[in-house]
Amino acid sequence: MSYNVRFWEIRERPGRSTRFQVRWTVNGREKSESFSTTGLAESRRAKLMTTAREGEPFDEHTGLPASELRAIRQRTTWYDLAHDYLDQRWDRTPGNTRQTLADAFATITPALVPPGATYPEPRVLRRALYSWAFNKNAWDREPGDEWRGALGWIKRHSLPVSALEEADVLRRALNALCRKLDGSPAAARTARRKRAAFNEVLNTAVEKGYFVKNPLNGIRWSAPPVNEEVDPVAVPNPGQVVRLLAAVGRQRGRGPHLEAFFGCMYYAAMRPAEVNHLRLDQCHLPATGWGMLNLSGGVVTAGKDWTDDGAVHEVHPLKRRAAKATRPVPVPPPFVRILLTHVERFGVTPDGRLFRNEAGNYVDPAAYGLTWAKARKAALTRTEHASGLAKRPYDLRHAGISFWLYSGVDPAECARRAGQSIQVLFRHYAKFLDGVQEQSNRLIEQSMQEWDRLGRGVPPAE
Repeated sequence: MSYNVRFWEIRERPGRSTRFQVRWTVNGREKSESFSTTGLAESRRAKLMTTAREGEPFDEHTGLPASELRAIRQRTTWYDLAHDYLDQRWDRTPGNTRQTLADAFATITPALVPPGATYPEPRVLRRALYSWAFNKNAWDREPGDEWRGALGWIKRHSLPVSALEEADVLRRALNALCRKLDGSPAAARTARRKRAAFNEVLNTAVEKGYFVKNPLNGIRWSAPPVNEEVDPVAVPNPGQVVRLLAAVGRQRGRGPHLEAFFGCMYYAAMRPAEVNHLRLDQCHLPATGWGMLNLSGGVVTAGKDWTDDGAVHEVHPLKRRAAKATRPVPVPPPFVRILLTHVERFGVTPDGRLFRNEAGNYVDPAAYGLTWAKARKAALTRTEHASGLAKRPYDLRHAGISFWLYSGVDPAECARRAGQSIQVLFRHYAKFLDGVQEQSNRLIEQSMQEWDRLGRGVPPAE
């Protein structure tokens, strides 16, 4: 807030529907409002000047007097704020992120109501918020009676934005993020993801002048701890991977087609989305020696309700990379032969993709998950199966990266090939890096001993 307010004369801009512009500065920041008639402009300018003469401070961000800003904050509810945020961000947000935001806001919004206010059918309210209120693709059709009643209730009961400056109110929202609809604890990663969405809306509210600073910054609240380290118990060794891939190839139906699919996740540490996107023109597969896969993106299942064209899938750039970025990953000769055999046996899609379902579309996670479950049952011993070894196909990626580390590949190169930062690599693979450090220590100690012998005149060992 600032008392340093200066006004200029009304400026006329011919040719515009709102040709009369009121201009003023707040602590040197220029602000303006436009009107269709000179009378409206003069009235607005006079009102602002009177407010300033009466000693009321103006907000630097919005340029509005404190009284007007308070009135806006009282009229604007959390529901309005979240709804507007989603509206503004929608066009530049991919479908799966739209889902994430809608899920977060559908969780938070029922908690931001007056104490004691509870909708009698919480599941209906949650579904109405998720599927309609926070899904812009649904706004062009009217919600059904059941949803309309729930949405009307939340609009009437949603707290004003100004209430979000109260610590107790914010804690209600944060605690809601940690619980599922049935009251059971939510996954730690889910709670953290929803808190990040909540925080982003409040940051936007700061930009709009609702707050001087993000009210979450002053809240002492700890998100549920997330164990990001890969558990070595779940990571198969190379021999176990060979058994698992062979078990995939022996299955009837889609099994032989998915053997190379899972091989990409192990030998190239690819994410399933990247495997689905792999095309033949990205593959350098020589008859002998190492090959190269030049990865350029991934296919994400977003759901037809969340995409602009109604498609189930979206093609994204590489994770946390620029739109046209690529990532070359060398692959060993045994896997080159597996890929060459796959292409010779199954061919490729018209657009060059190596992997597809029976209809020629992308391989669905549910389908390859079922194949993987059967392979585990066939290839693993009873003890291995019960331990959770390679429980998810994604464990193949962990196995590939951990084997690189075990083999002595520089961690920075492992991170590059895997398409992640070195910080993420150290955070996820700490237990495997312990072994790498021990191996490095032995090599350093061996070199020190050799130099020590040379210093004492002892010839190096042959």
